Amino acid sequence: MTGWVPTRMQSAHVPMSVEEIVADACAGIACGASILHIHAREDNGDPSYDAERYASIMRGIRTRHPQAVITVTTSGRRTSNLQQRTAALRLQGSDRPDMASLTLGSMNFADGASINDPETIQALAGMMREYGVKPELEVFDLGMIHYAKVLISKGLIDPPYYFNLILGNIATAQTDLLHLAVLLRELPPDSVWALGGIGRYQQNANNLAAVLADGARTGLEDNLWLDAGRTQLASNSQLVQRVADVARAAGRGIASPEETRQRLGLDRIS
Repeated sequence: MTGWVPTRMQSAHVPMSVEEIVADACAGIACGASILHIHAREDNGDPSYDAERYASIMRGIRTRHPQAVITVTTSGRRTSNLQQRTAALRLQGSDRPDMASLTLGSMNFADGASINDPETIQALAGMMREYGVKPELEVFDLGMIHYAKVLISKGLIDPPYYFNLILGNIATAQTDLLHLAVLLRELPPDSVWALGGIGRYQQNANNLAAVLADGARTGLEDNLWLDAGRTQLASNSQLVQRVADVARAAGRGIASPEETRQRLGLDRIS
């Protein structure tokens, strides 16, 4: 919904405060989203590693949509400090997130690097397992799928495996059917996969997802614009609604949060 990079100066639609993120999440759910990927922000817009902010966001969403699947970030894009990256994982009881992002390797973005060394990846996977949080496996290139298989062999992640395949980043796999086909060929059995795209490639990736994939990743973390010409800034709910409309036009239904929980092997909230 926000990632670490987009700012209010770039788009007025980027939610920043706890209240704005909760409201934007609920608007996305109304359009068909069943998984919310959360990055908390400080009052000045900087990345927040405060577990209580994450808890407040999750409480706000769950009050209105108790079955929604909530994913917190453990991104290494702004910090390498493991304690900061895992603060939200250690929340207890009803404040525990359902899932957490687990990027399966280091990579370069256009504006810098995201560092995820093997020791850190395994530590994150182990903590997610310990705390009962399902990994959302973020894949930008073929080697990251191979590393997921290393984690499987070590018993650090369990099926069904949820993969987000993210195409179009400047230094990793592109929005190309051959690139996608190779990634899909290498997914382990019992995988559920969603597809997303970076920047101008988001819409094409989302259109492919609406026709082919188990899910679609969309939102302002990856792309701020509604159109390829970059003449109209998007909101998260507009991006979700567009994916849902394309999927319905292709004869596919939109999963409810309850159906998504069942597919991913997550507990249903009573």
